[in-house]
Amino acid sequence: MSTEIITRRNPVLEILRGNRRNLIGLWLQEDLPKKIKAPFVSKARSRNVPIHDVSKQTIGRKAQDSRHQGVLIEAGPYQYCSLDEILSLASSRGEFPFLLLLDLLHGPQNIGTLLRTAEICGVHGIIIQDRRAPDISPAVVQYSAGASEHLMIAKVTNLVKCIKQLQTYQVWVVGLDLDSSARQMGEIDLNLPIAIVVGHEGNGLRRLVRQECDILLQLPMRGHVESLNAAVAGSILIYESWQARGFPGAIKNEAGQ
Repeated sequence: MSTEIITRRNPVLEILRGNRRNLIGLWLQEDLPKKIKAPFVSKARSRNVPIHDVSKQTIGRKAQDSRHQGVLIEAGPYQYCSLDEILSLASSRGEFPFLLLLDLLHGPQNIGTLLRTAEICGVHGIIIQDRRAPDISPAVVQYSAGASEHLMIAKVTNLVKCIKQLQTYQVWVVGLDLDSSARQMGEIDLNLPIAIVVGHEGNGLRRLVRQECDILLQLPMRGHVESLNAAVAGSILIYESWQARGFPGAIKNEAGQ
C-alpha cells in the first residue's frame, strides 16, 4: 500500500482527528514542549497509532522538508467518496445540497484555500474531475490546514455529466465566470440547492461546463485589476451562499462574537 508523508501541526492534527485514513505512525520532535505534544499524543493513542520521539533532523530527513514544525505523520492515501454519499449527507442534515465543483482548477494553494473555506461554511462535498486535475495531495492537505480530512470529496470521470446528474436532483449549478452574460452576485437569491463551479485560474470554466451551468455569476468590482484570484472569488461566493441560508450551524467564538 502506498503511503503519504504529511507535516506541520494543523494538518497532522486534523488527520488524526478526521478518522479518514489508515495511519502508519506519528513522529514528534523530542524536544517539543509537552503542551504542544499533548493533543497529538492523545489522538494518536486513541487510534493506536505508533508514536516516535525523534530529533528534528530525523523528521527533516524523513519529510525531505525542514519546515515540518516538529510533527510528521505517515498515512494511507486520501479516501474519496461518491456523489451519492455527498447528497445523502445533505439529506441527513435536512439541508439543501451545498456543493463545490472544481473545473480543472490547479495549484495546491488555490485548492487548499477553497477546501478550507468549504469546510468552515458547511459545504456537503467537493467534486473534482478524475483526469487532468490534481489529487488531494499532501501539499493540498497542508494548504487546507487539514480541512480536507473533514470533507467529502468525490472524483468523477466527466464533470459535465456530473452537472447534468445534479440537475436531475433539482440542484442549481452556479458557475463563476467573467462572461458578459454573467449576472452580478446580489441579483440572485442563493438560498437554494446549489453547486458552485470554480474554473481554472487562467482559463476559467471550460466551454461545455459553462454551457451546462444554470446561472453564471461574477463578483462586482470597482478597482483597476481585471479579476480576483479564483480561490478568493470562490471563497466569497461560498460565504455568500452560506449567508443566504442564514449561517446554519455557525459557532460563536470564545468572545461570543
